[in-house]
This record gives sequence, C-alpha cells and structure tokens, in this order.
Amino acid sequence: MILATTAIALLIAMMMTLIRAILGPSIFDRVLAVNAFGTKIVLFLGVIGFLTERPDFLDIALLYALINFITTLAILRFFESGVLISHEDKEAE
Repeated sequence: MILATTAIALLIAMMMTLIRAILGPSIFDRVLAVNAFGTKIVLFLGVIGFLTERPDFLDIALLYALINFITTLAILRFFESGVLISHEDKEAE
C-alpha cells in the first residue's frame, strides 16, 4: 500500500516537472526540469520493479540514469557553446 502511494506521488511530481519544462522561462530551467523528470523516472522504475517483484527493473533504471546524466551534460554544453565538440576536443583526440 505504501509503495503504491509512493508511485502515485511520483506520478504527480512527474506531471509537475513536465509543467515546469513546458512553462520554464529560460532554456536552463527547461533542461533542469527534464533532468528532474528523468530522475523521477528512475525512482518510478525502482518502485515498479519492487512492486512487481522484478529486480531487473533496477538494471534498466541504472542505465536510464546514466543516459539521463550524459544527455543533460551534452544539452547544456550545446546551449552554452553552440557545438557539442569543440576544436580543442578534436585536436586532443
């Protein structure tokens, strides 16, 4: 019962972060809201995996967390400089 309530609370929080992502005054607010939404998805996957007694959901949640983190860094770098890979990074390779 408590985990079902937690899942419902996470869904409500996810809806609130989607509203923030749509209405955000700046692009950085929107990126932060999308990152928070991804974090809530990771938590939701963990709760659903526990409710359904499928521990393999935790592996999916960890993979999604890693992808969410890397994507957020890439998007912020793109909006900061306008390119994903700078000339200095290409020369270092």
